Amino acid sequence: MNDLRRRLLFLLGALIVFRVGAHIPVPGVNAAALANSFKEGNAGILGMLNLFSGGSLERFSIFAIGIMPYISASIIIQLVAEVLPSLKALKKEGEAGRRTLTKYTRWGTLLVAVVQAFAAAAVVYQRPDLVVIGRTEFYISAITCLVTGTMFLMWLGEQMTERGIGNGVSLLITAGIVAALPSAVSNLLNLAITGASGYGTILFVLFGGLCLIYIVVYIESAQRKIPIHYARRQIGNRIVQGQKTHLPFKINMAGVIPPIFASSVILFPSQIIGWLDKRVDGNAFVDFISANLSPGKSLYLVVFTAAIIFFCYFYTALVFSPREMAENLKKSGAFVPGIRPGEQTSNYLEKVVMRLTFFGALYITIICLIPEFVTGVLGIPFHLGGTSLLILVVVTMDFGTQVASYRMNQQYEHLMRKSSARK
Repeated sequence: MNDLRRRLLFLLGALIVFRVGAHIPVPGVNAAALANSFKEGNAGILGMLNLFSGGSLERFSIFAIGIMPYISASIIIQLVAEVLPSLKALKKEGEAGRRTLTKYTRWGTLLVAVVQAFAAAAVVYQRPDLVVIGRTEFYISAITCLVTGTMFLMWLGEQMTERGIGNGVSLLITAGIVAALPSAVSNLLNLAITGASGYGTILFVLFGGLCLIYIVVYIESAQRKIPIHYARRQIGNRIVQGQKTHLPFKINMAGVIPPIFASSVILFPSQIIGWLDKRVDGNAFVDFISANLSPGKSLYLVVFTAAIIFFCYFYTALVFSPREMAENLKKSGAFVPGIRPGEQTSNYLEKVVMRLTFFGALYITIICLIPEFVTGVLGIPFHLGGTSLLILVVVTMDFGTQVASYRMNQQYEHLMRKSSARK
């Protein structure tokens, strides 16, 4: 069995485990009553969280809070690492520093998961018809199961990244979205059958979704090519003529990280506020936040837009260093035509990347917000997010690219082995 097939089978097995766990309920919950209660408010912020968890929240399974605590902890660690010199120094220590930051992220995941699990358990317990056991027993079992489920998903995602193909966390989120697609299509058809929405509206939504998919694929495939020239070099007694190539920069250099991080930023406080809304009834500030921090509302759209733009620039700055790239080009004897090597090349590359990041942030924001406006205008009573569509398409494209690259590497290694055997 070749290595690619082994990795794909491991990935498939991990996704099966994820989907099985999404159907294991937390002890002491009335599953039927919870499902009926959830359908009443499926269009709110809980609908988005339920979508990312693959329906686990609707069943209040052990994976109900999903992988979002891990994403929230990653955001916190990365932000703090840019402020604290000690953590910033760890980023420069290579593999050892990365392992230390990973350890901090895991501990942060545990703390965030405990808070979110407590908030989720409190929200469920507020409905007496949803819980069939005592309060203390329910809180202990719910928090234990939810936190354990999140930590297991964190471990599973790391294993998928290491032993599978692609980013494990992104694939888990994508698997949850794919699992929710049949239910979303069924709901659309039911709206047409019951007369709640006309067939023209349903066709418009489906056609609009296909158009958005085409736009995402087109822009994700677009590149800004910066020409690079190599000077003539002398290798031994030979003079190697200069070569011409290019540096490819994607318009969306941050990928799906900004909308995922932005969703996590909104989902975490919304859970806490949802719990506080029942505890401090009558508080004007909490009531305002609770009423407006949900998909389609003005506050949600403003916060979501600001978060996407911020994380586009922040993540691009994390993964791309124009100064380091300029130094590498200078050491290899390469230069950008018309630009002096060194500092001027660094400034030029930074300017190009900042422009691309602006258009990338604008593109991601539009893709994520168009479905919010459309569903609000058409009155579709469930959440159809551009975030989920963007994640689904981009992760699928990235997965296909990595599989093709892996196959090419395997073929190259096979040819090299055959060539060595002939010698």
